[in-house]
Amino acid sequence: MSTTTPDAATGSVWRLPGMPALGLLSAFGFSGYAALLSVAPLWAVRGGADEAGSGLVNGVLLAATVVTQFAVPALLRRFGHGPVIAVGVLLMGAASPLYLLSDALGPVLALSAVRGIGFGILTVTGSAVAAHLVPVHRRGAAIGAYGLAVAVPNLVLLPASVAVAEHWGYGAVFALGALPVLAAPFAFAVARALGPADRVTERTPRIDRGSALAVARPTAILFAVTMAGGGLLTFVPQIVGSGTASAVVLLVLGIGTALCRWGAGHLSDRYGAERFLAPLLLTGVAGLATCAWGASRDGDLGLLLLGAALAGVAYGALQNLTLVVAFARVDPGHIPVASAGWNIGFDGGTAAGAVVVGAIATAAGFPAGLLFLAAACAAALVLTVPSRR
Repeated sequence: MSTTTPDAATGSVWRLPGMPALGLLSAFGFSGYAALLSVAPLWAVRGGADEAGSGLVNGVLLAATVVTQFAVPALLRRFGHGPVIAVGVLLMGAASPLYLLSDALGPVLALSAVRGIGFGILTVTGSAVAAHLVPVHRRGAAIGAYGLAVAVPNLVLLPASVAVAEHWGYGAVFALGALPVLAAPFAFAVARALGPADRVTERTPRIDRGSALAVARPTAILFAVTMAGGGLLTFVPQIVGSGTASAVVLLVLGIGTALCRWGAGHLSDRYGAERFLAPLLLTGVAGLATCAWGASRDGDLGLLLLGAALAGVAYGALQNLTLVVAFARVDPGHIPVASAGWNIGFDGGTAAGAVVVGAIATAAGFPAGLLFLAAACAAALVLTVPSRR
C-alpha cells in the first residue's frame, strides 16, 4: 500500500496520493462505456437487428470483458498497472468511431468485443487500486469515491447519449465513446502512486478455497442486481420509445445509482456492509416489478420513473457493499484476484441481463423479461446470510 498522509484517517480520500489520478482515469474510461451502452444496441437495430440481436451487442461486450478479467492479475504481474491500463483505455476509445463503418450486426459485435477487452482491464484494475491506495478502515469511503467517479459518466452520458443520437446523429455519440483515449496518461500516474503495490508479486500465494467461496457469495448477489441493471440500461430506450422520455428514465436510474454507490461506502465503514444487503435486494425487486408494470401499460412513464428510482438505489448501493464484503474476506495480496472475481460477477450479470431480457422480450414481451429480473433478485436473498468465515 502506498504511504498515507494525516488526511488518511479523517480527511477526504481524494486528498490521498493517486486518488485524483484514479478519479480522472475512471471518469474518462467509463465515459466511453456509458456513451455507447444504450446507443450501440440501437445502432444494431438501425441495421436490422431484432430485440435478441440488440441484446447481444452488450452481451458480447461484457462476455469479452469477463474473459479478459480472468487474465488481468497475470498481466499486472508481468507488466505493472501503467502499461496494462493504458492499453485497456486505448482499446476502448479507438474502437468507438469505427462503428460508423457499418451498422450490420456482425461488425457491431466485433467492435463491441474489442471494447470489452479494454473494459475488462479497466474494471479490475480500478477497484483494486482504490483498495490499495487507502488504509483498511477507509476502504468503504475509497470504494464509494471510486464508485462516484465511475457513476458520474453513467449519470450524464447514459441518458444524454440516446437524446444526442436522436437529435445530432450517431457520429456524435461515437465521438464521445472515444473519450477513454484521454485517460492513458493517468494510468502511469496511478502506477507511480501505488509504489511497491504496482505489480502483483509472483510470491503472492494462491487464494485458498475458503476465501474463494466467501468472495463468491457477495459476487453472486452482485450478479443478480447487475442482471437487472444490464436489462434496464440496454432496453429502456426500446421500452419507452421516445428518446427524450427514455433519457429521463435513464437519468433517474443514474442519479439513484451514483448517490447510493457513493453514500453506501460511508455507511459500510460505520455500520458494516452485511446488514444492508437484504433490504436493498428487496428494494430492487420492488423497482423491477414496478418497471414491468409500466412496460405492460405501453411504457407508462410515471411507473417507469418510480421503478427506475428504486432499482437505481439497489443497483448503486449493492455495487459498493458487495465489493467491501469481498475485499474483507481476503488478505491484501489477494485483492486483485478478489477484484477480478467481483468484476466478473458485475459484467457477467450485466451481459446476462441484456441477453436474457432480449430473448424473453422477443418471445413474450418486455414485461416478462423485467419480471424475470425481479425473480432473480428475490432468489439472491438466500445469499444475504453471512458465512461463518
